Amino acid sequence: MSVPTPHIEAKFEEIADTVIMPGDPLRAEFIAKNFLEDAVCFNNVRGMLGFTGYYKGKRVSTMGHGMGMPSVGIYTYELFNFYKVENIIRVGSAGGLREDIGLRDIVIAMGTCTNSNYVHQYSLPGSFAPIASYELLEKAMVTAKQKGIEVKVGNILTSDIFYDEFSLQKEWLKMGVLAVEMEAAALYMNAARAGKKALCICTVSDLPFTGESCSAEERQTTFTQMIELALEMA
Repeated sequence: MSVPTPHIEAKFEEIADTVIMPGDPLRAEFIAKNFLEDAVCFNNVRGMLGFTGYYKGKRVSTMGHGMGMPSVGIYTYELFNFYKVENIIRVGSAGGLREDIGLRDIVIAMGTCTNSNYVHQYSLPGSFAPIASYELLEKAMVTAKQKGIEVKVGNILTSDIFYDEFSLQKEWLKMGVLAVEMEAAALYMNAARAGKKALCICTVSDLPFTGESCSAEERQTTFTQMIELALEMA
């Protein structure tokens, strides 16, 4: 398939090698307006905003990917395979599961469990373990240390279920899972299949076991430490 694609209207040269991807397209717009210089909008198909600009002289893009594995699967597949993007860093929100994780803590997904059947498409003779790019993970850790940003690193859960009727998150917690979100596993699988690099960095926006949460506006505009970490390593 050539570009533009059915979901991204950009020309080939309009997207940088590294794309910072929040789920919310309005967070992508927030990143472009508040962190990038000379930002130009390259996509508004279905309202999934994308921008390319410069951060401290480095050319970088930011674009929303929507909610859930099917949505992030489509956008990251097209970026990796049709726009030849090399690195995708997800900057999202997650629900903290472990007791030592609080609101606004930053979690980096070294690996991700999932209850999704997304991996079925690859017809593998066993289970696949979606993991981050070690190069990006190492760069994130070095950058976080240099900037004095505290992060927690480990396994997360990528779930197809937002409203968990049976509270199965407690079973994942028993296996040491730090947090739950809805996209990282598909991102990591797409990156593995394309031979590209991916990393998921999340800010904890809610605590399912206590009911504490950030507002929608706070999720959209105040998770700046995570965004700065991603941009610094872009």
